[in-house]
Amino acid sequence: MYAAVDLGSNSFRLHIGEPAGGRMHIVRTARDPIRLAAGLDEDNVLSEASMRTAIRCLEDFRKILDEYPLDAVRVVATNTMRVARNAGVLLPLAEKAIGYPIEIISGEEEGRLIYMGVSRAIDRPGERRLVVDIGGGSTEVIAGVGPEINLVESFGIGTHPQNAAYFADGRILPHRFDAAVTAARARFEDAAALYKEQGWDAAYGSSGTMRAINEVITRNMIGDGAVSQASLYALRDILLELGHVDAFSLPGVKRERVPVMVGGLTVLIGVMQELGIPRLATINAGLRLGVLSDLELRASQRDRRDFAIRAFIQRFGADARRAMRTCAIASSLYEKLQPQGDNHHHYLAWSSMLHEVGLAVSMSGAHKHGAYLVEHADLAGFTTREQRLMSTLVLGQKGNLRKIREELGDMDLAKAVLALRLAVVFMHARADDDLAGIRLRIKGRVDIELPGDLLARHPTLAPWFEKEEGFWNEIGLPFQVR
Repeated sequence: MYAAVDLGSNSFRLHIGEPAGGRMHIVRTARDPIRLAAGLDEDNVLSEASMRTAIRCLEDFRKILDEYPLDAVRVVATNTMRVARNAGVLLPLAEKAIGYPIEIISGEEEGRLIYMGVSRAIDRPGERRLVVDIGGGSTEVIAGVGPEINLVESFGIGTHPQNAAYFADGRILPHRFDAAVTAARARFEDAAALYKEQGWDAAYGSSGTMRAINEVITRNMIGDGAVSQASLYALRDILLELGHVDAFSLPGVKRERVPVMVGGLTVLIGVMQELGIPRLATINAGLRLGVLSDLELRASQRDRRDFAIRAFIQRFGADARRAMRTCAIASSLYEKLQPQGDNHHHYLAWSSMLHEVGLAVSMSGAHKHGAYLVEHADLAGFTTREQRLMSTLVLGQKGNLRKIREELGDMDLAKAVLALRLAVVFMHARADDDLAGIRLRIKGRVDIELPGDLLARHPTLAPWFEKEEGFWNEIGLPFQVR
């Protein structure tokens, strides 16, 4: 049984799901429309009140999570937490309230998870599809075939910025509405040709905002009764005739969600016009189902992060065989160091495989170039925090250790850095077949015990160890090789 918590810009939502028979059965849901994005000021700083509301909601969610025997929980935060300048203040308080780590995911990762959720709900393996998700702070547009994603982009436009810019006083005026649609079209126009090249058999809308628009249209038989451009224009005309969000009283949307619907309508018209989408079907699946599906994949040893690492190696022309050798050596040495926890095993393996990607930029300072690429690349399945950790390992693979001195306060991370540094040395010296007798220890000092004839058989190791002694001594960890 798995749980997905989505900290969105409009609402915080929770899904608890149990896989059975190839499907994910949702056994519990919860939603709190806290409007986190509305708590941002003009400098993108969250107000104290909005942060208190968020923490209260997460405390309530934790009580729900505690009721179930969960195998894994994943908490993801989207656009508002991405842009909030004081997210670093809220994050530790929010993690304490929910009791689990919170991942601030990129817009592209959000889009991939949304598409995973839609694909899980639609069993049509060969269907070319377009998925549009309009959120409170961003809009994700994804094109793919069956479960495979071909194109994903996150656009910095959503219901909240549209409302704040054009309908802040609640009045819905023709010139404002037209300006809002034009602004939305401008966001999508550069990417429109790329999506049209992909083509699609069906288009889907996966967000709560689009489901609300669909509900209003279908229940009130507006336009042709479907989410088509004609129906959206008809809904627009009704809103313009009413002139104010408070005057809207048609069934299908709660009164407090009318402003969200209005902002979402301008984005939806803009994206459908610009991409040439005549109509789309709304679907009750998206980010949370995608997160649940991703947790299930990880549990079944089909972690999509593994595929992202291999694709990254290929993209930058790194030597895959050397990458796998280094990974095997580092993992073996790390086990010898007996880490206290299980938090760094995977990240050490992935970092080891990526340790030479910086060579694509320059041989000089390749570890620095590699660290930058790993931290800032779009790696499917990885969070910013995970990529920063791997970047630290890649940066720490060689050279002075002053640059990561602060991070080495985590002893398990220090062990991972030592394992990677030694793995790189042994790989270059082609000494990886002679490591069975090596003993390693790091506790106030670094102790390495080598088989008696290893240095004689691999003479290039000696100068490497001399350099390592200086680097570790420099940060206050004596280094001794026997």
